[in-house]
Amino acid sequence: MSFRPWRLLWLLLVPTWLAASELPELPYERFVLDNGLTVVVHTDRKAPIVAVNVWYHVGSKDEPAGRTGFAHLFEHLMFNGSKNHPGEFFDPFEQVGATDMNGTTSQDRTNYFQTVPTTALEMALWMESDRMGHLLPAIDQAKLDEQRGVVKNEKRQGDNQPYGALWERLLASSFPPGHPYHHDTIGSMEDLDAAAVEDVGLWFESWYGAANATLVLAGDVDVATARPLVEQYFGWIGSGPPRQRMQRQIAARQLSTREVIEDRVPQARWTRSWNVPPMGDHEAEALDVAAEVLGGGKTSRLYQRLVYRDQIADNVSVSNSSFELAGLFSISVDIKSGVDEAQIESAVMAELAQLLRDGPTEAELVRVRRGIESSFIRGVERIGGFGGKADVLAAGQVHLGDPGAVRASLQRTVEMSAQDVRDAAGRWLAQGDHTILISPFTARDEALGDAVDRSTGVPSVNSFPTVQFPTIEQAHLSNGIPVYFARRDAVPVIQISAIFAGGSASDARLGLPLGTAGFAASMLDEGAGERDALQIATTLDELGASLAAGSGLDHASVGLSTLRESLQPALDLLADVIRRPRFDEGEIERLRSRWLASIAQERAQPTGLALRLLPPLLYGAGHPYAIPFTGSGDEASITALQREDLLAWQRATLRPEGMQL
Repeated sequence: MSFRPWRLLWLLLVPTWLAASELPELPYERFVLDNGLTVVVHTDRKAPIVAVNVWYHVGSKDEPAGRTGFAHLFEHLMFNGSKNHPGEFFDPFEQVGATDMNGTTSQDRTNYFQTVPTTALEMALWMESDRMGHLLPAIDQAKLDEQRGVVKNEKRQGDNQPYGALWERLLASSFPPGHPYHHDTIGSMEDLDAAAVEDVGLWFESWYGAANATLVLAGDVDVATARPLVEQYFGWIGSGPPRQRMQRQIAARQLSTREVIEDRVPQARWTRSWNVPPMGDHEAEALDVAAEVLGGGKTSRLYQRLVYRDQIADNVSVSNSSFELAGLFSISVDIKSGVDEAQIESAVMAELAQLLRDGPTEAELVRVRRGIESSFIRGVERIGGFGGKADVLAAGQVHLGDPGAVRASLQRTVEMSAQDVRDAAGRWLAQGDHTILISPFTARDEALGDAVDRSTGVPSVNSFPTVQFPTIEQAHLSNGIPVYFARRDAVPVIQISAIFAGGSASDARLGLPLGTAGFAASMLDEGAGERDALQIATTLDELGASLAAGSGLDHASVGLSTLRESLQPALDLLADVIRRPRFDEGEIERLRSRWLASIAQERAQPTGLALRLLPPLLYGAGHPYAIPFTGSGDEASITALQREDLLAWQRATLRPEGMQL
């Protein structure tokens, strides 16, 4: 098998160098209507689409006592029609092919967003302004009851997932009663049941005025086009009442506390958290770095210690969740079966103590910087959706009063020194922690007149912009592998997918244990060529690249995403992963343990269980598709899996024949 001619692919993708320490700018123009509506416009002409984001500066922290969950319930009601469009909100958008349509509620804000063809911008502004200005006449008891039922079912789904109670308990235990963050956004069943139509009206009038909203337009639009349209559709809406904003409330803790929860979970989970500063604070940014050093991927300290070296955990995650008034730094560990929690706690605290004493190394800072840079660049390649340009600009304006604030915060984070991180960690992570152990359950204003004639309904969209897709350039490597190349120069990121014929449905045909394809694909980055698993992870971090391999029913794939400046070494690594996977016995056993734990997790979750049980019922026993759609196999087959099975899969699947780039 020969994969030597990577040079052709390299020549197709001639690199342009990028300053590693400077995040790309997001230029914007901002203006404010007379009624207080803030409007931010970012022009990006690469495609004839516009992201429309409307953010209201209200979240669960603003809910009065006895009305927890109301901000989220109201979000649902916003999709149930308005006075001049009583039908489902999504209908006109689906007719024009809109994407990224959704709404979300957090502790601090509620947002609504969609991405539409340029010719549908006016329709989107009509729709958003109609529910901002004309929602209440469309809300009645029946709609409230319907959405109350939807939200209660959403809460049941969350509560009935393994570890579903963790976040709610974490907030309730970390922040004292009466604190704005003491409860989560979903609220309590009792409070949801108590919500009345009168509460809907009061909430709308209190928080959904124009002066409490930000509209962001990003994409194929400019201020000259946007301003008159926004004035026309939103300028008449009332400002809403004046508001008093809550200020910083960290609720710093001095004492350590602990609780134990029994739940129907396949394995124990240990979580420790600390109350920390809010978003935009320099120390919060330093703690973001600390979280990455401790738990950001395979090269992080806790993953290497607990999962890789000591093999006492199946997974480790560390996060620094920053809100407007405070933050929550948490470490979470899925404990391997048979391991005592004290062993986990001792190892975690030993690694934390070392960070508090010595701070991060320069190599760790470089890894974190590259991760932040590459993640930000990949996000702002898109104009809409989570992490896209409109999302980033709106978050900065609403939370920190500056559309450029998110980028500025990330820029400060990548410039953080080891001393900054050590000082912040030492101040906030040395005391006042709360520990939760979840263990397996055992049997026991007045508006002006609307200037828009809405009697004719939602504006129709009768034309669509011409979409200019990049020309697909084609070539063949000397061994026959076809290469399809789509050039786009908007951001310095290159995405490569290597796709191979043959997936999980081929295991039986090849005489391999069920789950071999998925297991083998997951092993590809656990050691290849001269690099072991941790060296591969380190190389990816240094390059600002990411690599993912997996298997579907009918194909296997290896995907690489890299910054343009790092293309050549990233391609070298991709070639090694495909051509020279090591399948080391030690790594096989490490993955086998985690794989068996993941099968147990599947059996404990409704969706995972359905994906395991449904295929034989659909296709009948003996059919190639009558296997778990998760691709994970079963306990017996994974326990029996041997290194020779993985090598046989590689020889049969990772071949030039049937491969595409």
